Amino acid sequence: MSLQENMARVLARRGEIEQELSQAADMTPDMLAKLSRELSELRPVAEQVAKVQKIASDLDEAKYLLEEDGADADLLEMAQLEVDTLSEAIIEEEHQLKLLLLPKDTDDARNAILEVRAGTGGEEAALFASDLFGMYQRFATKYGWRFEVMEISETGIGGYKEAAATITGSDVFARLKFESGVHRVQRVPETETGGRIHTSAATVAVLPEVEDVDIDIQESDLRVDVFRASGPGGQSVNTTDSAVRITHLPTGIVVSQQDEKSQHKNRAKAMKILRARIYDAERARVEAERAASRKGQVGSGDRSERIRTYNFPQGRVTDHRINLTLYKLDRILAGEALDEVVDALAAEDQAARLAEGQM
Repeated sequence: MSLQENMARVLARRGEIEQELSQAADMTPDMLAKLSRELSELRPVAEQVAKVQKIASDLDEAKYLLEEDGADADLLEMAQLEVDTLSEAIIEEEHQLKLLLLPKDTDDARNAILEVRAGTGGEEAALFASDLFGMYQRFATKYGWRFEVMEISETGIGGYKEAAATITGSDVFARLKFESGVHRVQRVPETETGGRIHTSAATVAVLPEVEDVDIDIQESDLRVDVFRASGPGGQSVNTTDSAVRITHLPTGIVVSQQDEKSQHKNRAKAMKILRARIYDAERARVEAERAASRKGQVGSGDRSERIRTYNFPQGRVTDHRINLTLYKLDRILAGEALDEVVDALAAEDQAARLAEGQM
């Protein structure tokens, strides 16, 4: 569909909704809410369409003046300046319109479940996993999001074997979805006496949070095991079988929870994560099919893909998917400058989808 056809479609749909809403008295509350939401989403697009149409109309008028017989030199000069200015403006405004017309990721507005796990590198990897978890926590604070820790498995000296949290707020998944993958760190560990740089890694998974209605899980598809919770080093921290391990038999996905003293609460947390992982696995399958014919994408979200390197000696962070390097390591880990990476990844994704003609 051409840009002009899309513009006409947006304006026509807005007119239809406004006409339907004029008869709101005959609607159910659900239908009224649905139409109001759609109109709210269409409004900025329709406003951009109007802006493009106005510039196009002004441009036509300026071009007409240039072609008029007998126009004096001053008028022609003004008309040419107007044509040049409006020609540049319409390119930029049409680009902004194309961005607004891109199909929305239906999960963008969802909350997210963040999972960080230590990878290769032993204790240093666990310390790095803790650094990353803290980075996202501070990033959430910056946006006013709620960051609720669900599980932390500590190593005893400040490192995390694994940690999970629910992040609640506006457009959380949209901002964090490109963080999934392997994050690599290069630095000299505090325990290293020779000053040698070590390389280790941690894996980040950002999953869209889903509700019971989004994923239908049959009780017969679950194997639930209960056991006693344990702390760092394996010592028992609970005398009852409160820890829960749930296996989803059709997919083989396993989730364990032991942070709560109540078996019921641990099961509820485990089911929340299980739903998110099952949904994410299906989402990844659909995305992989779509990406099969797409080149230069912003990563596949594959957990095995190394996406970013944090080099402490040089104070730099490099995102390998878009060849972006920033010498702001401290500010990125503090959650302050992570926006610069997130925004660049989102822009690259938009550019790739525009190149595909996804409007």
